[in-house]
Amino acid sequence: MATSRPSITLRPARPDDLPDLLAIEAASFTGDRLSRRALRRWLRVPYGRCLVAERAGAIVAYGLASLHRAGRVARIYSLAVAPGARGSGLGGRLLAALESTARERGYAVARLEVPATNAPARALYRAAGYAERERLPGYYEGGGDGLRLEKRLDG
Repeated sequence: MATSRPSITLRPARPDDLPDLLAIEAASFTGDRLSRRALRRWLRVPYGRCLVAERAGAIVAYGLASLHRAGRVARIYSLAVAPGARGSGLGGRLLAALESTARERGYAVARLEVPATNAPARALYRAAGYAERERLPGYYEGGGDGLRLEKRLDG
């Protein structure tokens, strides 16, 4: 008899999720990490949208978008999946949910930056319809190059 994995629920992050968000951040990034203070701020600001993926009561991924009222460009700020949950489609689900929120709020474009060397993330974004717009030499901590990617949300 095959065993099934518990279902995944996407929901807005809450302040008490902060320790889990920090753990996922530490497990996902070697540099350019969001600090406790920065994540706490993102959970409070009106323009920040942080969603978590929860499985069996445990947070296994998060996605963060900046949705400032002043522009029509949503910025996908961070997307991270815990090591044990990678490859299960959570990044794509979170990305789609953040894009949906941006679209509902009238944003025409979603934009993000990704390390040029992060092939799995680049493949995820390419599959989701993002196109490279700009190379960013020395963009990341330690001098790593970045890529700015963009996707139309309104058509």
